[in-house]
Amino acid sequence: MEKENIAVGLDIGTTKIVAMIGKKNEYGKLEILGVGKSKSLGVARGVVNNITQTIQSIQLAIAEAENKSGYKIKDVVVGIAGQHIRSIQHSDYISRNNAEEVIGGKDIDLLINQVHKLAMLPGEEIIHVLPQEFKIDGQSDIKEPIGMYGGRLESSFHVVVGQASSIRNVGRCIQSSGIELSGLTLEPLASADAVLSQEEKEAGVALIDIGGGTTDLAIFKDGIIRHTAVIPFGGNVITDDIKEGCSIIEKQAELLKVKFGSAWPGENKDNEIVSIPGLRGREPKEISLKNLSKIIHARVVEIIEQVFAEIKSYGHEDPRKKLIAGIVLTGGGANLKHIKQLVEYITGMDTRIGYPNEHLAGNSDEEISSPLYATAVGLVMNSIENKTQSAVKIETTVVPEKVTFQKDYQFETVTRGNTEVRIPKAPEPTPTYEAPQPTEPKPEPVAVYHETAEPKQESTEVKIRKSFFDKYVDKIKDFLDNAE
Repeated sequence: MEKENIAVGLDIGTTKIVAMIGKKNEYGKLEILGVGKSKSLGVARGVVNNITQTIQSIQLAIAEAENKSGYKIKDVVVGIAGQHIRSIQHSDYISRNNAEEVIGGKDIDLLINQVHKLAMLPGEEIIHVLPQEFKIDGQSDIKEPIGMYGGRLESSFHVVVGQASSIRNVGRCIQSSGIELSGLTLEPLASADAVLSQEEKEAGVALIDIGGGTTDLAIFKDGIIRHTAVIPFGGNVITDDIKEGCSIIEKQAELLKVKFGSAWPGENKDNEIVSIPGLRGREPKEISLKNLSKIIHARVVEIIEQVFAEIKSYGHEDPRKKLIAGIVLTGGGANLKHIKQLVEYITGMDTRIGYPNEHLAGNSDEEISSPLYATAVGLVMNSIENKTQSAVKIETTVVPEKVTFQKDYQFETVTRGNTEVRIPKAPEPTPTYEAPQPTEPKPEPVAVYHETAEPKQESTEVKIRKSFFDKYVDKIKDFLDNAE
């Protein structure tokens, strides 16, 4: 029987931390076994700023996921985001000594290593190197160079860069929570895996993930990632604006936004009012829903305009770079009423809300199908791709107790002097019953089949992503071990 591949994703966000345990069912869909959620303390705009609080929040989410699923988590794939993330486009080439030899994995590795020699700003490191088209001896638009002949191998790369200290802080939090780090993924890429179809990636699409502290953008065209960006604004700044504009506390502002908030102010009438309880004996406060939607509208327009500026810098107006599939909105901010219509109005592009339910099994909880969990679902999918056994079943074994049957004492009458005395008889040997220990059945002989068919070839892009991330995760682990 094939060993169950249990995958775990950990989404460390600004407002919430989500631990999700899942596996693939017999139909190839993702079956979610357990979800743990905790309020994110110690994270601001996607960056850890308090190690102790972040560790506590991670442990709470992990414990809840373990209790719900019955699995013990060993390691996790973590999403990396935050305002320190930036991306660059870079082209590089190598000249091969023997053009008569076929291009192999070593040539690709050599090209990748050259990209790593790029000069970065102080404290920055390359996190992601994503290959785009290859060019061999001037022949362009080659997606799979392995097996071809040529003397000059050239490629364009999408390089994602981040602050090394921020990534190591995340690694430290995970290690201190008692679990291992098995992989790192850029959060916009994880969300894209969860909510975008391959057809959309081919046609050209912009994924906008509106989180609590940041808004992530990922642009795909011809099935290849073309542009990524992180805008340091999200749902939290909308809540702050409501808090300041209506003079209420943060908890009330968040509830107002979720229950009554709208990104389109024209919808509410002037006489629509909601009453907020006053603080400690104060009078309740009445807030106009029209004013509320005006506050939300102003901030959402600002966020969308910044994202649209990034889409323009990619060059979506060029016919060759046109995004035919338009925009897909996901993340907690995508639940805001009328945000789809506002994005269409500002950008003039077709827009839809991205739900991760396409990859989920049919019996999944409705809550998990929300855009709020798109990144966590994508991280679990990434963990499944890595074939990691990230959690093990918690076995509950009942040890049989020793059972003793004891006879009641029998009394006899004896004469001592002139007096008759009743004394207990000498006890007979007490029969005891030991519960038999279960004997392990002898293993039956198992037929071993050796596959003669060639294994399925992975694409160059997948190989590069996997090998690079293995190296990078090992690098972080070595750093943390040496820092002890």
